[in-house]
Amino acid sequence: MAEARSGAEEGQGGSSDSPAPGTSGRAQLFTTVVDTFLQKLVAAGSYQRFADCYHCFYKLQPLMTRSIYDQFVSQLQAYIKEEIQEVKEEGNLEQLLNSLDKIVQETENRDEPAWRPSGIPEDDVRSAVVPYLLKHRSYLRKVLRQKEEENGRVAESVLAGRERIAELQRLIQARKHAWQAISKEQRELIRTFTEPQ
Repeated sequence: MAEARSGAEEGQGGSSDSPAPGTSGRAQLFTTVVDTFLQKLVAAGSYQRFADCYHCFYKLQPLMTRSIYDQFVSQLQAYIKEEIQEVKEEGNLEQLLNSLDKIVQETENRDEPAWRPSGIPEDDVRSAVVPYLLKHRSYLRKVLRQKEEENGRVAESVLAGRERIAELQRLIQARKHAWQAISKEQRELIRTFTEPQ
């Protein structure tokens, strides 16, 4: 009768919290695994085994032994749940498991097969690196075209600036010659007035 009662209490003591609402997939599976582990742990450490280990104490104080066992099991379960919860929070485990679920869902909709290594490292590296290098080459070509167009525009503006400078130099020379001609005529005119007749 004591065994039947202890089995019923094990079922009650072993039942754990249901998974938190909003959890799904791998997070829920993890919670279920933890709960199953706790149930099996309590089942493995049954009251009968506990009483057998402390047989002398059990004979003297059976109710006290039962009370100690119940406290031990409840504190053990609470401690394990607390430790697992700390690990989940420190490692951000629930969010990581949910993101893993999302990744799996995204890959289920793909028609193309997933990448698998061929067993030849050179081919595997080549298959991974060549697409990247081709993409990078097309990017570099695009940048090169942009720079060549920019350099072409700069070269045109430099040529236009040189032509403007050459034109200004011609204008300066023309004005210099005109000024020199005027200056020469002025000197000649001054000489004609200053020469005695």
